[in-house]
Amino acid sequence: MDGFLLAQPEGVLRTTGVRTAFDEAGRAAAALRAGAEIVVGALAFDPSNPAALCVPERAEHTAGPWRPAAIPPLPPVQVTTEIPSPAEHIARVTKLVEQLSDPGQPLRKVVAARSLLAEADTPLDPEVVAAHLLARHPLANVFAVDLTPSGRTGATLVGATPEVLVARHGEIVTLHPLAGTMPRHPDPRIDAERSRELLSSSKNRAEHAFVIDWIRERLATVCTELAIPDGPRLINTAEVWHLATPIRGRLRDPAVTALDLAVLLQPTPAVCGTPTELALETITELEEERGFYGGAVGWCDARGDGEWVVAIRCAELSADCRTVRAFGGGGIVAASDPRSELDETTAKLRTLLGALHCRVPSDDDVVG
Repeated sequence: MDGFLLAQPEGVLRTTGVRTAFDEAGRAAAALRAGAEIVVGALAFDPSNPAALCVPERAEHTAGPWRPAAIPPLPPVQVTTEIPSPAEHIARVTKLVEQLSDPGQPLRKVVAARSLLAEADTPLDPEVVAAHLLARHPLANVFAVDLTPSGRTGATLVGATPEVLVARHGEIVTLHPLAGTMPRHPDPRIDAERSRELLSSSKNRAEHAFVIDWIRERLATVCTELAIPDGPRLINTAEVWHLATPIRGRLRDPAVTALDLAVLLQPTPAVCGTPTELALETITELEEERGFYGGAVGWCDARGDGEWVVAIRCAELSADCRTVRAFGGGGIVAASDPRSELDETTAKLRTLLGALHCRVPSDDDVVG
């Protein structure tokens, strides 16, 4: 895919071509200061890894939701590999819970992730995948990003995330962080019980509080006003319930751009952990490389305005468009139950793979 697509309920940004590519956010920010009209792309989960940013040849921003005229069918897709296996993921989470239960160590939360590899019978068109994601998740932030500037030549990041990392329009900064999750249930009565359980869960509220406190601390360095509710509210996708807190601030210095804010806030404790540096170090030692999962996707224009979403409920599509690597993770704290954490990742993986009509293996298939 030679371009960028971010389709949100209130507007769509589509770009084509590459005028200048950047693998560092700092160089992209410098291009904006030098007069570039817009920068688009993705930031990797680990800020030390290459980004995939560019000044495009052409950019078109349209109001309202994306409405594809027709959505072609997708070829059959089958899961081939689980990384790690469900049993190994449970073992990793169990080890983390033991570590987090030690009152003498500073680590308080770590997000543990796993991924599934799937193969398509014939090449997948990234934009068609994005259209199928939109059809299943019309209120999500659907994206498709060419990762070539990062060195992943020809690869594409596609996803449908429920979470806006940060938006900046003029002096106003808005965020809607999510942390704390419960899989949904097809029975409406049980599903409602699960939502109430999530809202009252001390474990999930503590996990959510880590995120909000960290964001408050970060934004205090650039904002003069911050409006943060006392407690979270519930939002839902087709697969899961989330705890969410809307945040609004006013910039102290209007020179701070949306790209600057994305770099400041990414990765958040919602996708990494607390304290951030120690959690990132733990994830690097424990897991396979995440690439752009848990990073950010978005844009920033010459005025400094822009929007960045959290790259979750996503997958990396290989250069030949045949291999899909989809990701799902969950926040681990001392009170976490390893089996429940596995179930949460499975529910999240269904967002992406469900749009491909690809069956996500049940945890009961492989875990007794």
